[in-house]
Amino acid sequence: MSQTPWQHRSQWAGPFAAIGALVLWSIGPILIEYLTHYLDSWTQNALRYSTAALFWLPLLMFSIQRGRFGRHVWRKAALPSLANVFMQSCWAAMFYFLNPAFAVLLTKTNVLWIAGFSLLMLPEERILFTRRRFWLGLVLALTGVFGVLYTGPDFSVVGSMTGVMLALSAAACWGVYAVLVRICFVNVNSQSGFSVVSLYTAAGLWLAAVCFGHISQCLSLSLNLWLILIISGIISIAIAHVLFYAAVRRMGATLPGLVILVQPFLVLLMSHLVFGESMRLIQLLFGVVLTSGAACAIWAQKNLA
Repeated sequence: MSQTPWQHRSQWAGPFAAIGALVLWSIGPILIEYLTHYLDSWTQNALRYSTAALFWLPLLMFSIQRGRFGRHVWRKAALPSLANVFMQSCWAAMFYFLNPAFAVLLTKTNVLWIAGFSLLMLPEERILFTRRRFWLGLVLALTGVFGVLYTGPDFSVVGSMTGVMLALSAAACWGVYAVLVRICFVNVNSQSGFSVVSLYTAAGLWLAAVCFGHISQCLSLSLNLWLILIISGIISIAIAHVLFYAAVRRMGATLPGLVILVQPFLVLLMSHLVFGESMRLIQLLFGVVLTSGAACAIWAQKNLA
């Protein structure tokens, strides 16, 4: 039986959503890097996430008004939001010390952190210990990280080690965040959950900006810089997250996760065109080893019993 046009479009919705999330998440680091010359990381973080929170606020209010939103979501979103505040703080700050592609490549170790925290906090996933693909992925990823760092920046340069630690910390915090979302948001609509998380995260980032940032820098931004800031928050936080969630709903977690592993190389292409960033061939090879290890770890979780 031939497919109807609607069925044909629905079949491609998942792949298009995954690719859309990949592209938008790759544009984000470029815009953050561009804004590092005008805003400190704390202020930039607060402004970008506030934009994303405001973008989804009307939908959240509509859901509350229609009775589609349970009050328990406000309570359940607290812990994931706290982890997200730490993750976002490290994520934005690392671009002040490292080139975008190199920084994003290091954060792909988040797959290992997610697996590790899942093993500790989700008993049903401990079967991963028995899977060869998981251990192969672990060895490849660790080899890739070591190789990328060994052939990477000159650690005598002030700030390079700080940037590496921020990138690896962002990966670890993402692992905590991802597992907490899975635990706390069981039977919770992902869009509603993310709407509340974005509000809580924006509040936490504003608190950090008041304590550690220089909010007065906002006053000197030109209209073009404000547009870049707003676009960054909308596309790389608000829309990209929802596209990824949509892809996961239609395709499962494995394939979208594998698609997103292309991000460091797409960021490198963009960063090369905009900032002239480049990596040596040996770095790229170790980067492939790292992402291959992450891919094996993701694949090991497919059809987890």
